[in-house]
Amino acid sequence: MSINAAGLSAMQADAGLRREARKVFIHMWRYRYSFNFSWLGRPVIQFPEDIVAMQEVIWRIKPDLIIETGIAHGGSLVLWASLLQMLGGDGRVVGVDVDIRQHNRAEIERHPLFSRITMIEGSSIDPDVVGRVRALAAGRRTVMVVLDSNHTHDHVLEELQRYSPLVMRGSYLVVMDTVVEAMPADFYPDRPWGKGNNPATAVAQFLKTSDRFEVDEEIDARLLMSVAPGGYLRCIKDAS
Repeated sequence: MSINAAGLSAMQADAGLRREARKVFIHMWRYRYSFNFSWLGRPVIQFPEDIVAMQEVIWRIKPDLIIETGIAHGGSLVLWASLLQMLGGDGRVVGVDVDIRQHNRAEIERHPLFSRITMIEGSSIDPDVVGRVRALAAGRRTVMVVLDSNHTHDHVLEELQRYSPLVMRGSYLVVMDTVVEAMPADFYPDRPWGKGNNPATAVAQFLKTSDRFEVDEEIDARLLMSVAPGGYLRCIKDAS
């Protein structure tokens, strides 16, 4: 619940502010803005607003397992691990990446919070990898999933289908980089994703076939500079 309900309601109704924020976002993105930040020594490659929003979600739902697809430099893994450390207990982070660079692996493994982190190298949609992740999730009380790997529609949709059953009612499945759909059509010339083929289109299709998740509209309303508009999915129903 926002402590600024009146201001938030007015801001949500301000379409001009949203348009201007998107223009600034696109301008910032051209300078690789998200590459400016680190968390406890590791590049996190996230926008500050999403870091704060994720902290709020994790502190509120208190997951004992956070699964993230896409590792890069490991900053997000360290971020989740630091929050679980503060929560206490035996909470762990599982990171999956098709290619864990050796220098990144070495830095993550020497980090003080590595005892809470497990890394799995392989495609996040490979059945063997998914099986290993499911084994690590077995018996956990509250599992949260963050999807931030290959951003093509087909890949993200398959991730959603494979990992959503691990998320319990009250927890979250967060899909990063849904903002790709709102970016200029020529913004990703060297990537296999872009407008019409990205995490946002995958989320839209997934929500048509699943009644277990809904977009957390309150988070969306609060974030002006987010890579994940419409991507904070709250689980509202137990898996059958």
